[in-house]
Amino acid sequence: MQTAASPVISAAPKTQAERLAAALATLNDDQRAAVEHGVGAAVADDHRPLLVIAGAGSGKTSTLAHRVAHLIADGVDPQRLLLLTFSRRAAQEMERRAGQVLAKVLGLKSERPPALPWAGTFHGIGARLLREYAQQIGLDENFTIHDRGDAEDLMGLVRHELGLSSTVNRFPRKGTCLSIYSRCVNTRASVAEVLKEAFPWCGEWEAQLKMLFGAYVEAKQQQNVLDYDDLLLYWAEMVAEPALAEAVGARFDHVLLDEYQDTNLLQASILLAMKPDGRGVTVVGDDAQSIYSFRGATVRNILDFPSQFSREARVVTLERNYRSTQPILDVSNRVIAQAAERHAKTLWTDKPSAGKPQLVLVPDEAGQARWVADKVLAHREGGLALKSQAVLFRTSSHSAALELELARRNIPFVKFGGLKFLEASHVKDLLAVLRFAENPRGRMAGFRVTQLIPGIGPVTGTRLLDAMDQAADPAAAVRDFVPPSAAREQWAGFAEAYAALRTPSLAWPADMELAMDWYLPHLERLYDDTSGVRRQDVEQLVRLAAGYGSRERFLTELTLDPPEATSDRPGPPLLDEDYLILSTIHSAKGQEWNSVHVLNVVDGCLPADVAQSAHELEEERRLLYVAMTRARDHLHLLVPQRFYITQQAVRGDRHLYANRTRFITESDLAGFEQQTWPPPPVQPPAVPPPAAVIDLRNRMRAAWR
Repeated sequence: MQTAASPVISAAPKTQAERLAAALATLNDDQRAAVEHGVGAAVADDHRPLLVIAGAGSGKTSTLAHRVAHLIADGVDPQRLLLLTFSRRAAQEMERRAGQVLAKVLGLKSERPPALPWAGTFHGIGARLLREYAQQIGLDENFTIHDRGDAEDLMGLVRHELGLSSTVNRFPRKGTCLSIYSRCVNTRASVAEVLKEAFPWCGEWEAQLKMLFGAYVEAKQQQNVLDYDDLLLYWAEMVAEPALAEAVGARFDHVLLDEYQDTNLLQASILLAMKPDGRGVTVVGDDAQSIYSFRGATVRNILDFPSQFSREARVVTLERNYRSTQPILDVSNRVIAQAAERHAKTLWTDKPSAGKPQLVLVPDEAGQARWVADKVLAHREGGLALKSQAVLFRTSSHSAALELELARRNIPFVKFGGLKFLEASHVKDLLAVLRFAENPRGRMAGFRVTQLIPGIGPVTGTRLLDAMDQAADPAAAVRDFVPPSAAREQWAGFAEAYAALRTPSLAWPADMELAMDWYLPHLERLYDDTSGVRRQDVEQLVRLAAGYGSRERFLTELTLDPPEATSDRPGPPLLDEDYLILSTIHSAKGQEWNSVHVLNVVDGCLPADVAQSAHELEEERRLLYVAMTRARDHLHLLVPQRFYITQQAVRGDRHLYANRTRFITESDLAGFEQQTWPPPPVQPPAVPPPAAVIDLRNRMRAAWR
């Protein structure tokens, strides 16, 4: 019996239907419409493909996670649900959040929510499917995957073998060649079209580049390797075959894609081939945040999505913003409203306002750096941690003056875009050992490993790899190889380790321990002065290895989604218990901070001076929009009257005088608090000159009389 003193406790939902209703009650009306579309519906029209236009800060991840959970709660087999994202971390976060919702709806007590076995990146899922269908498409399922560095090296090797490194005129470098090849693959454009649009200075080499790319593809096939682009290209070509497309598409009742505005033509063609009628397809994205055309992404995919399938897609727009104040949204809405073509939306919020965003006119980059440092410290004194503040810029070099000012004033900071994990030479060394054991035909890995052995040079390494190519058993070729006398002792140890790594009964991750034991003495010898921090990275690899089921899985996942940074950072990291965030706008996408400063909001920077065509300028507009919508409470746009341009230096013109970006018009200025820094000096009141005390001029004349 409840007494007057007893607390009143509302009854928890007891049935699954009640728990589902409670979960959906946390969503707004538009989010709920997206979550419930086609779930348990008998009307055929409700099975149309779904496009969710998710404005910045509109709860996109929560909406998609609730949809995944709702589908599974409604009876969809998790094995038949394909969730594609653009990073492995995003897939894991989506799986975690969907699992939490699902656990509540199903009344599960387990701390570990149900898994989504087919949640991953486009490239990761592509690699899995290519291995499964390898025999049907003429691939060896034991292929290895080249990261960007390995792909560049192979392109460079083929370039040299074709004699293109000894031309009289300057031939494009290996990195440029790979960029041209990659753009051709991802945009499905010809070499001529790509050269004209993006690499005009390479136009004279069209015929040679075609020859180079053909030889590069041949070399990859001989070595049983794929590069990043191949994972999409082979998948797209596989599902271009109707029978295979039907087989792969039939495996999944629902296909959900996040960040659809960042897809390229290959990825869109894969989706269309797998689900030509669009049934079970959900894509989420924001055309206003499409900023990766340099990677081959095209905004046309999300703009044209409603009409691409045999049935017109349903479009649900999420306009309620949970991140920014209304004044920030007002100026952001005005910037993107001028876009030539877009899915219409107007972001709004009921979040209390902290005043108008600021548009600050400063004299130059040095003044810009001082103003930002002052404001960052003022925010900090007002209670905003440095970590909750960010400074964004168009390109990495634009923060140079600010970095000097922050260092001078002892303000700790972290700049996104440092040394990547897989770019560190010692990490590449150890992974090459594992790749060479996994795929003895991989010449790039084999060449790198053999060069680690004292006494083995390029000629000897090439001789070994040639022998392995011709041998029926490549491991036997390693065992029987006769090295130069200076390398015999070290070679014996390598041959023994290689034979052990090729043992079929070896249980992962024992492979990693074997590879590390062989490599560590070479690490100590090659990197004597920095072996300590480099060894930490090797040990990190060993720890990472324990989380994977096989050597092949480990190599694939690590290549497709590597850790961000190494212990071997370039220079002092300037870390503290609190630190300011510096980031390019591209790296900031998907992030948010309480206070955001955007540098160089001027023509020549935003938009960049290299942006000339209409579609390039439209992407620059979207880039500014992305920067502005990262701010929760405080937004500061900096407009220096002049700023340094590196390219101008060779012409003797140190600074460029610039105007405010064309994307913020005169009519938009009312939405900002405008400020000029430093303020003009205060003129002292006029004081009449004192009466003359002496007649100095007459005195000077009198001296010579």
